Amino acid sequence: MKPIVIFGIFIMILVFAQAAQAQTVDDIIEKHIAAMGGKDKLATLNSFRMEGGMTVQGTDVAITITKLNGVGARTEISVAGTENYRVVTATKGIVFMPVFGQSSPEDMPADQLKSEQVFLDLHGVFVNYKEKGIQPALGGKETVDGMECYKIKVTFKEGNVTNFFIDTKTYRLYKTTTTLNANGEATESFTIYTNYKQTPDGYWFAYTTANSRGQTDFDKVETNIKVDPNIFN
Repeated sequence: MKPIVIFGIFIMILVFAQAAQAQTVDDIIEKHIAAMGGKDKLATLNSFRMEGGMTVQGTDVAITITKLNGVGARTEISVAGTENYRVVTATKGIVFMPVFGQSSPEDMPADQLKSEQVFLDLHGVFVNYKEKGIQPALGGKETVDGMECYKIKVTFKEGNVTNFFIDTKTYRLYKTTTTLNANGEATESFTIYTNYKQTPDGYWFAYTTANSRGQTDFDKVETNIKVDPNIFN
């Protein structure tokens, strides 16, 4: 067989392989969106407030998260008689944690801010991802905490990268990981999402989340509520 023919066959195989992968990624994304209520339903989510808490070394911590689509996210943390908060918007991130001795608000590290800004889109990262300039790439299947997941590496328009692990059975998000640079050292930030429930008006939320700080259990979720944008200033 002539070299040029072999080269042509190789190119065809490569093109078909890439097309199959893209189709597989889109298929997983489509099923994930359907598992979260569907594109049309997600498009109607404009705001939400989640209330819950966690226990750290025997101390109760009350947590309230309020988000307004595309505008901002505010996390309020009440612990040991102190009122703390974290704010993320499209342009800034602010942290004020007097429980740790902080006397005034400080800017959030740039890497952390980028990793959290992507979740200001309440419709979901994968809804209309092409129009948002998001590039997903399938990393195959991985077993995470005993659960088989699809790994999708997502590169955002701004250049930051987050790995999404989607349960192969439910097609709901189980875990995200992001590499952050702090003080010249690379560390992996993660969040685990479990205990999915549907709200009375039909939206699906993970009522339990976990990260390096511990596990948070939410007992109240309100959607499409009126939110004053000034709370993100």
